[in-house]
Amino acid sequence: MAKSFFRTAFDRVVEARERQVGRYVNGALLNLDDQSLKALGTSREELRRKGTSYVF
Repeated sequence: MAKSFFRTAFDRVVEARERQVGRYVNGALLNLDDQSLKALGTSREELRRKGTSYVF
């Protein structure tokens, strides 16, 4: 059975918000020092590649 219009719209809104949150978190993580990022298993270059948004 095909998804309803509202279900498809809701799924797309959720996906968009998940991407937005991911960019926000990456921006916040960039405020950490390199040693902390390494302990988390990531790097500044990797976070920049994934994309960021400004953190207030």
